Amino acid sequence: MDSTAIDRFDTSRFEASRNRLASLAYRLLGSATDAEDAVQDAFLHWQAADRQRIKVPEAWLTKVVTNLCLDRLRSAQARRERTAGAWMPEPLLDGDALLGPADTFEQRESVSLALLTLMERLSPFERAVYVLREAFSYGHAEIAEILDITESASQQHLHRARRRITAARRGDSEVDPASARRIVEEFLAAAASGRTERLVALLTDDATAISDGAGGTAEKLLRFDTPQRIAAVVRAGFKPTAAKRRLAGGTPAIHYAVVNGAPAILFVLVDQVIGAVTFDIAGGRIATVRGIAAPARLVRLTEAWREHGADTPLVAQW
Repeated sequence: MDSTAIDRFDTSRFEASRNRLASLAYRLLGSATDAEDAVQDAFLHWQAADRQRIKVPEAWLTKVVTNLCLDRLRSAQARRERTAGAWMPEPLLDGDALLGPADTFEQRESVSLALLTLMERLSPFERAVYVLREAFSYGHAEIAEILDITESASQQHLHRARRRITAARRGDSEVDPASARRIVEEFLAAAASGRTERLVALLTDDATAISDGAGGTAEKLLRFDTPQRIAAVVRAGFKPTAAKRRLAGGTPAIHYAVVNGAPAILFVLVDQVIGAVTFDIAGGRIATVRGIAAPARLVRLTEAWREHGADTPLVAQW
C-alpha cells in the first residue's frame, strides 16, 4: 500500500471515530464549538503520530481527546469564563450527533443541561472519570490508562463525583414525553395569560430560573429563586411588544422541541433560532427554567433546526 493509500485509510479510521470522540468532548466541555475544536486537534495529533505503532486506535484517540479536554478545562481562560458566573452549557437539538449514545439512563442524563451544569462543581479528573464510566462504560483499568492515574484513584474520583451530583440533582430521572409537552404548553399558555398565579402553580416550591440576559452582554447569568419572582419575570419576558420585535428583527414563531433530552420551546424567526427556553420537570411541575438567547450558544441549534424541517408551531406569531 503506497503512502497516499495509507493516509486515506488512516483518515477513514479517524473519521469512523469522530462522532464518538465529539460526543465525549461535548460531555466534558459542555460546548459544541469547543468539542469540535478538541476533536480537530486530536486529528492533528493523529496525523503527526507514528500510526503504525498504535495498536488500538480507538483507545489512543480516546486518551488524546480526553486529555485535550482536560487541558482546556484547566486553562486560565476557561477558569475565568466558568467562574465568572456567565457560563452555561451549549444546547443541542434532539438527534444531534454530539449527544452520542443514548441507550441507558446514564448516557441520556450525561448530556442534560442540568447535569452538564452540575459537573461544573467537579474537578477536571472527577468530570472525566464520571463521563468515561457513566456515559461510555469504561472500566477503571481503562480509565486509569487514559488519565495516567491508578485504578484506586479512578474509583475515588467516581465516588466523589457521584456523591456531589446526587446531592445537587433536581428533577425527575425521566419524564414521559407526552406529560412533558403538556406541562410546557400549560406554561406557555399561563405566560401569555397575564395571570402569574397560573405560572406559580406550575412551578415547584424551590424552582429556579436562569437566563443569559436575553442575549445581552450580562457579565453574569441572571438567577431567580422563588416561584413568585420567576412568574413575574416570565410574564414580563413573554409579553410581546413592538420594542421586543424590533430587537428580534421581526415576529418569531414559538415551537416545541426536545433539547438535550429535556422539553423546550424555541423562538424561531424565519429559519433561525433566536431564543430557547428549557425545562426540568419534578413531580409533574417545573423545577428549573433556563433561558438561552446569546447568539453564540445557538449556532449549532439553529443549524440542526434548519435540517429538522418545519413543523406546526405552538404560537405562529409571537
